[in-house]
Amino acid sequence: MSLIKSISGIRGTIGGVQGEGLSPIDVVKFTSAFATFLKKNSSKEKLQLVVGRDARISGQMVDSLVVGTLMGMGIDVIETGLSTTPTVELIVVDKKADGGIIITASHNPMQWNALKLLNAKGEFINAAEGNEVLELAETMDINFAQVENLGIYITDFNTIDTHIQKVINLPLVDVDAIKKAGFKVAIDAVNSTGGIAIPRLLKALGVENIVELNCEPTGKFAHNPEPLPENLTEISSVVKENGCDLGIVVDPDVDRLALICENGEMFGEEYTLVAVADYVLSNQKGNTVSNMSSTRALRDVTEGYGCGYASAAVGEVNVVEKMKATDAIIGGEGNGGVIYPELHYGRDALVGVALFLTHLAKKGMTVSELRKTYPNYVISKNKISLTPQIDVDNVLKTMAEKYKKQPVSTIDGVKIEFGNEWVHLRKSNTEPIIRIYSESQTADKADELAKRIINDIKTII
Repeated sequence: MSLIKSISGIRGTIGGVQGEGLSPIDVVKFTSAFATFLKKNSSKEKLQLVVGRDARISGQMVDSLVVGTLMGMGIDVIETGLSTTPTVELIVVDKKADGGIIITASHNPMQWNALKLLNAKGEFINAAEGNEVLELAETMDINFAQVENLGIYITDFNTIDTHIQKVINLPLVDVDAIKKAGFKVAIDAVNSTGGIAIPRLLKALGVENIVELNCEPTGKFAHNPEPLPENLTEISSVVKENGCDLGIVVDPDVDRLALICENGEMFGEEYTLVAVADYVLSNQKGNTVSNMSSTRALRDVTEGYGCGYASAAVGEVNVVEKMKATDAIIGGEGNGGVIYPELHYGRDALVGVALFLTHLAKKGMTVSELRKTYPNYVISKNKISLTPQIDVDNVLKTMAEKYKKQPVSTIDGVKIEFGNEWVHLRKSNTEPIIRIYSESQTADKADELAKRIINDIKTII
């Protein structure tokens, strides 16, 4: 059993002993702590929160506990039911709510679930706010409402349609161009809420020929739900066998987008954001942002338009903060997370799909041809295990000093650039390891760079 408490939410496995997984008691504990945090930091007498969930098996049970707890805290609840992370984020703003809770463990297997906590802007709470919630949960300094002050329960099961309408209303989404292109599209929604949202979006965009794979929102994931190449062999075959123009893959809460080329090859999750940014920048000049472990290709494309690129610490909250600071018009993460502020500040596969299809339609290329227009980089992901006695911070500091003649960033661990190559070292928050991400023009070169850095680390320790 596992229970992980962090600023990105409360994540754990279902079942087992309280405190060792995401038990019903833990759900009530952290929900009431978040409600207390919101009430402490608001001048309003009555607060309202939006709640939504992905389709995983434990979702309805956790949802009931969350809703009941919020009402018990005197908070009104807008229940959206089966939804997506970006939908709930957007609806918080649309309803002028005071925050939200998304019940999803994102790409984790089906035995996991989580509470993702949103502020009144529909954005994830930051580190300081997250720590305050965790402290309240530990002290359990919670005051529940008297019976006459209980929250009320409101349902709105049309929020995905609201989200879709806002996407197709965006100036850079060209429904006529997409419809004229006559795309045939395959979808793998891993039996979660993407199976509701993505086909509905495609039809609204004028795509009539859709091949659905794992689109029943049963929560029984047909494969590992993280949209990585090794988990996408089935849709790769489906795209080729059905003569599709592309394949679309989303994770269970629909904030990550991976694409499959017409020949069954991976477009590359790192390149989802690159392609969407290329389209946005071709219509509007502006800055871009991605996290420090994302491909250099976004920087290359951005600078090709004469615009500025900035990198942020890993994590959606950090990317959003950097986007606001640099007034970026597009940003996100290399895991297929597209953040388009014109709609909202959150990773959103729906807006990613709409902008990508518009781009593809206007280019008049196949997906594989479009992919070849971008700089080709490969990321190698490695880790090195350390004994608990080793001072990881000192190891990273020594590495930064060793390569001080190179461009070095210590915003998030240590990132060292070697021309068009880079390596990013980050310590894990949960175990004594250093994660080592390296990028180069080929897999062999990326692996070679990683091995060189690993040997340096071994020499230090």
